[in-house]
Amino acid sequence: MEKIIDLRNITVKYGDNTVLEDLNLYINSKEFITLLGPSGCGKTTTLRVIAGFVEPDSGEVVFEGKVINDVPPHKRRVNTIFQRYALFSHMNVYDNIAFGPEIQKKSRKEIDQTVSEMLELVNLKGFEKRSIDSLSGGQQQRVAIARALANKPHVLLLDEPLGALDLKLRKDMQKELKAIQKRMGITFIYVTHDQEEALSMSDTVVVMDKGKIQQIGTPEDIYNEPVNAFVADFIGESNIVDAVMLDDYKVTFGGSVFKCLDFGFEKNEVVDAVVRPEDIKIVEIGKPASLTGKITSVTFKGVHFEILVDVKGFIWMIQTTEYHEVGKSIGMYIEPDAIHIMKRSEYSGEFGDYSYFSDEMDHISDATYNWEEEENEAKSFD
Repeated sequence: MEKIIDLRNITVKYGDNTVLEDLNLYINSKEFITLLGPSGCGKTTTLRVIAGFVEPDSGEVVFEGKVINDVPPHKRRVNTIFQRYALFSHMNVYDNIAFGPEIQKKSRKEIDQTVSEMLELVNLKGFEKRSIDSLSGGQQQRVAIARALANKPHVLLLDEPLGALDLKLRKDMQKELKAIQKRMGITFIYVTHDQEEALSMSDTVVVMDKGKIQQIGTPEDIYNEPVNAFVADFIGESNIVDAVMLDDYKVTFGGSVFKCLDFGFEKNEVVDAVVRPEDIKIVEIGKPASLTGKITSVTFKGVHFEILVDVKGFIWMIQTTEYHEVGKSIGMYIEPDAIHIMKRSEYSGEFGDYSYFSDEMDHISDATYNWEEEENEAKSFD
């Protein structure tokens, strides 16, 4: 694949706060790549560096082989769609989409053709004369996409563009965005904190935290082969336990010894072991390659039950379609390919024990939350 963007040793600081630290990332042409992480991780800042809205303190932004650090945003072959669509409410749908080509002084025939093509692309044929205020949230989103694509950018930047939509509409728009990207054949760089959104839409996922890239890979790689406890916890649910590699393909945790598929660690090396909740089978107590615990909580989730189990003071999560009652003692069988071993990291011990589920639920009714403070904090970091 041909490389279209190359971020080299990018560092961004706001006062004493380092938002991006020596970040290196390249993006291929025609790729749908998602920057994924919690608020304050640096994902939106990375997008703004590419767009030209933020100038890095050090490092190079390379676009199609040329350093563009000094190129202003309006001269970069990129367009950005934000969560707030910033549509012109005093213009109708046609004029919103035609705005970019008109600024570029295209002929009326070219503008008409472009607007017609964009409306067809986003399934809004016949909406040309509609006012922006008369449109639903999903329709406004489509107009924002059409307006951005009308400029024929080489790269489209999308900063949490579906965050204002309800769940069903958001899922529908995820499919449409992916289809549009394939049809247009241009690079999409997408920012979100929604793991499911990232996994379902992307060719490549970049997981970020604390201004650094934690892992880059396909959605399958990120989910099945996380590199550390942060990635394992952030992408889906994970039981992450302290473990010891007794030898190649043999690990112990929770007082039991298990076969696994991992090798190359030192003998008796302390590691992190990850087991996804859906990969644990409830069995009779005493079965080999199993743990023994007592059920402390059962929650119905629609397609499965979410069961919390106390194993020697460590709370595990199991997802199963079979109901089991609270207080029951069970065996938990784990097959070798369900165990993923990771090197210890700065995140070891921070994630993977679901004891905090109970603690949070006990106090959630008493909690107050300052949303304005959270939004301001996110802006300052991200």
